[in-house]
Amino acid sequence: MLFAVLCKDKPDHIHIRMENRPRHLEWLDGLNEQGTLKIAGPFLDEQEKPCGSMLLIEAKDQASAEAIAAEDPYGKAGLFEKVDVKPYKWLYNNPGV
Repeated sequence: MLFAVLCKDKPDHIHIRMENRPRHLEWLDGLNEQGTLKIAGPFLDEQEKPCGSMLLIEAKDQASAEAIAAEDPYGKAGLFEKVDVKPYKWLYNNPGV
């Protein structure tokens, strides 16, 4: 089952994002190697600076998806103001279908 992980950064926390970016990318690389990660990237503000993240992951259920999301180094560093994990159905342009 697919889940969208929607993360909103805390205001004025770009320094936390940049300090933890290498660990975050390493974590994403691991999820990608496992086949868990389907899509990932930052949301951008008006100045085209990162202000949040969106991941599309595969997990067996809601609890598993939330556990995966909780391992994000950005979240562990206190970057996020809010994280939502929602079941997602990929209808169009899904390369797996």
